[in-house]
This record gives sequence, C-alpha cells and structure tokens, in this order.
Amino acid sequence: MTLATYAPYLAISVALVLAPGPDTAVLLRSALVGGRRTGLVTAAGVFSGNMLQGTVAALGLGALLAESHVLFTVLRWVGAAYLVVLGIQALRAARRGAYAALGEVPPGGRRRAFVTGALSNLTNPKVLVMYLSVLPQFLTPGVTGVGDALLLAWTVAVLGVVWLVALTLVVHRARAWFSRRRVRRASDAVTGVALLGFGAALAVE
Repeated sequence: MTLATYAPYLAISVALVLAPGPDTAVLLRSALVGGRRTGLVTAAGVFSGNMLQGTVAALGLGALLAESHVLFTVLRWVGAAYLVVLGIQALRAARRGAYAALGEVPPGGRRRAFVTGALSNLTNPKVLVMYLSVLPQFLTPGVTGVGDALLLAWTVAVLGVVWLVALTLVVHRARAWFSRRRVRRASDAVTGVALLGFGAALAVE
C-alpha cells in the first residue's frame, strides 16, 4: 500500500465519516442523556460494530452477504425497525420533558449504551455497502494483500471513533447549556425525527 493510493482513500473516508448518519444521532443522544462516559461507551460500541463490518468486508465475506438478496433485505428491515424504535424513544422523552441530571444513568445504562452503539452500526447495511463499494476501488487483484484490505477497512472505523469521541467531548464541555430542559427537549425532538427519517430511508431503498 503506497501513500499515493492511501491518500485519496483517506480523503474519501474522512468525507464519509463526517456525513451525519444514525451513528452520529445515537451518539449525541447518548452523550446528552448519560454524560461523557456514556457517550464514550456508545462510541466504543459503534467502533466495535464498524470494525466487525470492515473486517468481514475486507476478508470477502461481506460480498457473499451483499449477493444474498434475502439476507440483505432482512438486515435492512431490522436496521430500519431499530432506528424507528430509537426515534420513537427520543420523541417520547422530548414529550415528557422529565430529565435526570447529565451523567446520572441507571445501573447497566452504560452497558446498554455500548449495545445501542454497536447495533446502530451493525444493523445499518449502508455501512457494509460502503465498504464493498469503496474498498474494491483501491484493491488490485493478485497484488493487494489481506493486510492492505484490513488497513483500508480499519481506517474508516478509527476515523469514525475519533469523530464520535470529539463530538462527545464537545457535548461535555457545553454541558451547562445542554443541561437546560428546553435544549434537551429540542435535542431529543430533532434526534427522534432524524432517526425516524434514517429508518424510513433505509426501509424504502
């Protein structure tokens, strides 16, 4: 893997990571509800899901899934349903408007945050499609080894978790503003609508 090959891939990966998506929406809500640690745990969950999908794609197993219409459709509908559930939960929280102080999470809350982050990524087939559509453009059959393919796949996961951690820290630094009930209700409402939109878009494609 040469720098001339890796540099354009890195630029594309940065653009893909910065594009808002379900992982970003889930992370922001998690950081607002549970504080910095919960946000970081959610980011770790997303990272784990991303690493798994990237590894599967790099090893060639993702192509088998993508070619199976039934499996891909099931994954797409599961992902859409999951995002809709998360969106409804956020909208219900916005309607109630009853919030604990930032950072106060019930027992097991951070464990659920990790699972939520991981499932947000794993049930989004667009992530796998991204790997399967972008990775091959930078791989040369018979020349590029498995190590190079894994490097490219893991680059996206690493960039993604760096971005999510940065967002978590921004929310933490502005926690005084985010702790206002009106702001948190508005954030939950926006997040809920966004997640419902992502779920609907996933379902109709």
